[in-house]
Amino acid sequence: MQPWTRIAAYAWIVDEDRLLLCRLSSQLPDQGRWTLPGGGVEHGEHPEQAMMREVLEETGLSVIPKQLLAIDSELIRTERGPLHAVRIFYSVIVQGGDLQDEAEGTTDKADFIPLKDLNSYPCVSTVYRARRLIGRA
Repeated sequence: MQPWTRIAAYAWIVDEDRLLLCRLSSQLPDQGRWTLPGGGVEHGEHPEQAMMREVLEETGLSVIPKQLLAIDSELIRTERGPLHAVRIFYSVIVQGGDLQDEAEGTTDKADFIPLKDLNSYPCVSTVYRARRLIGRA
């Protein structure tokens, strides 16, 4: 099996004491689990642009990066082979849009989750890794 790398960029969007998360759809193996809005960086795409595109697709919100918060690197065994997951986390400024769920995409719901309740939600490891790296909640 061939080693592969996936670079992804995510937004850390906090409104008062709530974090914006997206629920993974039936298109993905982790269906029903929650993740940060964001996703894979396409070939030639800047990570900031990828994050802004993904947030708009998954939440309906238009954002611009405010600050690079953290970069995470993890080696994961997968059915495809060894994966090197590189995750880039940004704080953002919401410029506009209305919060809405993605239609027929990799997520099916976007919602603000109270930070105090985060541990009781079925989240993917990306959420907890980001929280630890960013040092919030």
